[in-house]
Formats: sequence, C-alpha cells, structure tokens
Amino acid sequence: MSTPFGDDTPVYVISVAAQLSGLHPQTLRTYDRMGLVSPGRTAGRGRRYSMRDIVLLREIQRLSQEEGINLSGIKHILELQRDNARLREELAKAHAALTDLANELESTRAVAARLAQHRRHGDPGGTPGSDLVPIRHTSVVVWHERNRE
Repeated sequence: MSTPFGDDTPVYVISVAAQLSGLHPQTLRTYDRMGLVSPGRTAGRGRRYSMRDIVLLREIQRLSQEEGINLSGIKHILELQRDNARLREELAKAHAALTDLANELESTRAVAARLAQHRRHGDPGGTPGSDLVPIRHTSVVVWHERNRE
C-alpha cells in the first residue's frame, strides 16, 4: 500500500529539484546556505526537496530575474511572507477565541436575566423546576464483586 506524498514531503534529490525548478544544482546549494530554501535532509545529510520547495525556488528565480530583486531582498520578502502567514493563523485563533468568549458571555447574561426575573417576582428558587441552571439528578452505583467461595 503506497502513501500519497504531500506538498511538504521531501522526496526530490538535488539534481531532480534543479531540473524541476530550472536552476543549477549549485544555485540550490547557495540558496540553502543563504537560508532562502531549507530542504529536508537524509540520514547521510543529502538534500531532499519537496514540491513546496520547488515552487519556492521558482518564485525566487522569478523575483530575481523578472523583478530584479537581489537575493538579500528576496530573503527579506520571504521572511515577511512567513511572518504574515503566521500572524494570520494567530489572528484566526484569536477570532475563534473571541467568538467562544462572546458565546459564553451571552450564556452568562441569559442566566443573569433569569436570576433577575426570579428576584423581581420574589421566587427564592425553591419551586421545583425553577433552577437558574438546569440540574441533572444522577445516581452512583458501586459494584462489589462477591467472593466465589
């Protein structure tokens, strides 16, 4: 049974990655040393590139050749893009937490409104079924094994 490879799975040796990206293998080594692309490594320290690495290599080539940006500028751009992606993830988590807190606040307000209503009507809460927060009555059964003598 074969497992499908994802975009981040490092499978391409440097010669194949060079062909797929249209760059020379020495250029890929230089980009690795500069930190522009960080391929996976084998146990023997050989580089293995993923499809995401190949796409990144092509983008570096495009920025360099078509946009005229030097490698230092490209490195800065890539760092800013990574930071932007990380911050977007953090923002999404913060939005989710805010939504959870807003729901919890709404629930708390509903309970407070029920409490205020009970106090206005003079109901001390002793009437069956008038609990502010529904209470589930449960029982606990403890089982003891009998001696088999």
